[in-house]
Amino acid sequence: GFPRTVAQAEALDKECHIDTVINLDVPFETIKCRLTARWIHPASGRVYNLEFSPPKVQGIDDITGEPLVQRDDDKPETVSKRLQAYDEQTKPVLEYYRKKGLLKSFSGTETNKIWPHIYAFLQTKLPDVSQKDATNPR
Repeated sequence: GFPRTVAQAEALDKECHIDTVINLDVPFETIKCRLTARWIHPASGRVYNLEFSPPKVQGIDDITGEPLVQRDDDKPETVSKRLQAYDEQTKPVLEYYRKKGLLKSFSGTETNKIWPHIYAFLQTKLPDVSQKDATNPR
């Protein structure tokens, strides 16, 4: 996401008008579990998640039979460092927007449970959003 630092937020404010900032408040442990369970097939870009979309055979691409790899960004030690950096650099951006009265936070761990609340909020900001889009979170 962007901005990641208060300095970036301030620079963005000079370039465009921001009237709403949405924060998805997901526990770090949930984020860590999801990211560290992600494996990919490098040649095709197919993504598997050991928790909710695992390959038929662990460590093997369903289509080619080739080995899956874990990106460096998805390894536990890297994810922990990224979450620590978020806490130090990006969390202050939330306070920056909170003080400006622009921040709206949504807490949860599952897209299907958070999305209806986000959608309802967005309808107050963007009334032209079609009902069809409400059932298809992206």
